[in-house]
Amino acid sequence: MCMSGENLATNLEIEHKENNLNSGISNRVNINNLMTKVREQEKKERKENIIFLSLIGSVVLVTGIIASLG
Repeated sequence: MCMSGENLATNLEIEHKENNLNSGISNRVNINNLMTKVREQEKKERKENIIFLSLIGSVVLVTGIIASLG
């Protein structure tokens, strides 16, 4: 198949523009994805804090019970 130089140049230019558009889309940051990650991180931190406080409360409760028995 033989293409003229002008057609070849036009096709290459179109492919180049498509590649630039595709790469531009992948470089964009989706704010919804970022917000979802932040919410998940905050939820994880809250869960860790609740577990930590529950552990400390349990230790205080057990210590109080042991102290009152002795």
